[in-house]
Amino acid sequence: MIDSWWTVPVAVVSGLLLLWLILMGVLWATKPDEVGIRDALRLLPDVVRLIRRLAADPDLPRGVRVRLVLLLGYLLLPFDLVPDFIPILGYADDAVIVAIALRSVTRRAGPAAIEKHWPGTSDGLAAVRRLAGIQSE
Repeated sequence: MIDSWWTVPVAVVSGLLLLWLILMGVLWATKPDEVGIRDALRLLPDVVRLIRRLAADPDLPRGVRVRLVLLLGYLLLPFDLVPDFIPILGYADDAVIVAIALRSVTRRAGPAAIEKHWPGTSDGLAAVRRLAGIQSE
């Protein structure tokens, strides 16, 4: 029998906090270097336009478009899993989520979809290709 009513909520909050701390540790261990973060921040407007264009492309499978709309929603939310004021890690969670989504899109739609909709420079496209796990030709 539960000794008091508050032990269950405290246990749930403690478990969520532990899970969040583990996520922070994983992000810290896999964080890109400062140069990589600066490059990612410079590419952010083009990446958001790319995601929007891909999400609007009727030639892509519906599941891919739904994932991209959800990604846009996450990026537009005023709060994140890791708050942006935390140095380095604040933006690393967004970069990791974008990378996972772009890899998923590439597996389903192919690298040509990303190249077709890329709005930026060729150097930016090369960085996004690396982020999406697309092999150089």
